[in-house]
Amino acid sequence: MFRISKIIILILFVALFCSVAIPAHAANNKYGIHLAQPSDEDIGRAADLVNSTGGEWGYITLVIHEDDKKVEKWQPIFDKLRERSIIPIIRLATHPDGENWAEAHSESVDEWVSFLNDLNWVVKDRYIILFNEPNHASEWGGVVDPQSFAKVNETYARALKEADDDFFIMMGGLDLSAPQNPPLYMDAEIFLRNVISEIGVEDYNEYFDGWSSHSYPNPGFSGSPYSSGRGTIRSYEWELSLLESLGIKELPVFITETGWNGDVLSREQIADYYTYAYEQVWLPDDRVMAVTPFILNYQGEPFLKFSWIPEGNGGVYPEYERVQGLEKQVGTPTIIQKGSITIDLPKRLVEQSTYHFRIPIKNDGQAIWSRDHGYDFLLDGVDPNEYRIAYTQIKPGDNDIVDVYLSTTDKLGEYKNRLILYHGDDQIIESEEWSYKVLTLPSLMFDVSLFPKLNTQGEDFELQIFNKHDDLVFRKGGVSVLDGYGSIEKIDNIALGEEYRIVLIKEYYLPRQAHTTFNEGENSLSFQPLLPFDFDRNGALEWKDLKNFFGSWDHVHRLLP
Repeated sequence: MFRISKIIILILFVALFCSVAIPAHAANNKYGIHLAQPSDEDIGRAADLVNSTGGEWGYITLVIHEDDKKVEKWQPIFDKLRERSIIPIIRLATHPDGENWAEAHSESVDEWVSFLNDLNWVVKDRYIILFNEPNHASEWGGVVDPQSFAKVNETYARALKEADDDFFIMMGGLDLSAPQNPPLYMDAEIFLRNVISEIGVEDYNEYFDGWSSHSYPNPGFSGSPYSSGRGTIRSYEWELSLLESLGIKELPVFITETGWNGDVLSREQIADYYTYAYEQVWLPDDRVMAVTPFILNYQGEPFLKFSWIPEGNGGVYPEYERVQGLEKQVGTPTIIQKGSITIDLPKRLVEQSTYHFRIPIKNDGQAIWSRDHGYDFLLDGVDPNEYRIAYTQIKPGDNDIVDVYLSTTDKLGEYKNRLILYHGDDQIIESEEWSYKVLTLPSLMFDVSLFPKLNTQGEDFELQIFNKHDDLVFRKGGVSVLDGYGSIEKIDNIALGEEYRIVLIKEYYLPRQAHTTFNEGENSLSFQPLLPFDFDRNGALEWKDLKNFFGSWDHVHRLLP
């Protein structure tokens, strides 16, 4: 009986462990588009397309040429994508060489890795496609060479993964309709078998994370969306089946090129085809992660017929409007959250006071911290009615300030709290613990004289107190001075142990200031004599003050002892 109980407990434990270990699938907005150039205008059009009707975190495919590896150019582009909640898929390219694209070489990998690793990516997954349609000779230096392509792909994939495992590597998409006519063309199945054989199944499974598919509706880019198999919008199904037969693990699919020929089909027909393709084929298939049709905007041959923007760069074709109107969802990609909150605040506050603290914040992650993006700061352990936090937005790489306004009550004692950044219910970063005491209000005794009077008295003095940021934190008018001494019983809004600038003001006299550090109980302070040279009462000594001083006997008479 005891043995059976142990077995049951073990089974329950394993079941519980397994249920916890299996992660839930994150929500994903599959809609995307392929961009020829990442202009501000086209990024805006892309965002309005893929993140419409309730959607967020759609995709775009972009191409970076080897002679365009400039962080100063691409980081601002990534930052714009971040602001518009768009996930980039980056295809690496070489450079034009006559009528061909130059063959990629392993010797260039270090420069690529350095450049790509220096960018602050939009989300944790750094989607990379290694080159393009290599079963075309024109895409690989003029000769189809699966062995060369395989070696370069393995070198790049290995180097990128070693630099950062967040790189999500995909082999360049194949032309699935290319004939077997080497050295100009090679059938996609033959080419792929050669690539896998060269790399090896084990290494391919280790270094490649996804599959980039060019699921075009052929023949003539005008095939029916209802067709299936190779050469259709379901071409990726044929590719996955082939990969499985070769021993490759099931890979998530990114359809980075697809689309219909606008010179053959009407744009309304293309819009109908896209509606069916998304709603009946791509969206229901859990293997498809993203679809970025080719191409949003291309203003010349040979790709004008695929462009969703008419010639002249104005307006949009029906397929844009139709896809824009399709229902979408909010994607939840993993975003690296990293940063720091620096707490260096006073340890002794006083009751019934209001404080303004400037707290330094550093954003070392990928997210834009703002209320518009669902982020907010909370002061843990403090009644929400007793504080207010003001900030605008803190972008990745920013060092910024969060303004915290805290009010104390008449409840004395010790307090502990932290400043915490939340995204929804998720805690992102937190400060170290801030411990402080709330104590009784201190008092201030001061002495002062009015030059040239022998006896200083009056009831029209004003005392002002400024903190280290030069904020006015305390002000009291109508302060009485008798025989050169004045006092204020309760001073609020100051922190004990902190230095303040104290300013004493009286009409017609130049202000005097002194510095002091407040402590518990009674504090004392001495001011230098106040000089009667502020005739125009602007708080500063000017030539006209001296002129008026000596030119007005009534004024001088009032100031004499």
